Amino acid sequence: MPEAALPPLWLQGRSAVIDAADPADWREGAPDYHLSHTVMPGQRTTEHAPGSLEAIVEGVVQVFEMEVSHKHDPATWVSMVAEKFRTRVNGGPWADSADIAERGSYNILIGDSIFYAQGSESFESSHHVFHTAFPGGFFWEVTEVLSGPPVIAFKWRHWGAFEGSYKGFGATGEKIEMFGVSIAKVDEDLKLLEVEHFYDPNAFLGKLTGGCPVAH
Repeated sequence: MPEAALPPLWLQGRSAVIDAADPADWREGAPDYHLSHTVMPGQRTTEHAPGSLEAIVEGVVQVFEMEVSHKHDPATWVSMVAEKFRTRVNGGPWADSADIAERGSYNILIGDSIFYAQGSESFESSHHVFHTAFPGGFFWEVTEVLSGPPVIAFKWRHWGAFEGSYKGFGATGEKIEMFGVSIAKVDEDLKLLEVEHFYDPNAFLGKLTGGCPVAH
């Protein structure tokens, strides 16, 4: 019998995309996800059957997050249709793939609040802020898929231990969690066309500062 054809690259997971990428695609070399393989499984709240819609959605979003964080050119992002893609948070302004590549996903997905001023952060500094706060990893999982393609609505959980520092606020060791809902439009190949996120960034950021607004 002939071997079953592999799914498209963006549905094979981060490791497959990393292996297929040109070394020149990466901002600072290929990313390392060993914590996602060793720490995350024992901390997640959901388990998805391989090949299930939940597993597919989680995998595509993980590839997307990896690409926008570590690949500098949207033309190399396989998880989306880069020339059509757009995203926004809580009904705010839309950002396209070029915006994400220039400003960074943290700045776009958090925006301005009393705890964070995205206008004062670059792509690099925004990543440094949160990697410093969560040195043991900041993990993400799909908790429930509410509708299937071409418009996929899903609930998610983001979490990590606050073991570093955040803008002068010291570590507490507390597990910080945030929850949200996203609505993604995909094409017939399950590539992302549009993603809207709905969550309260202040509830998350306030836990890093003890509820005290950061002065800028």
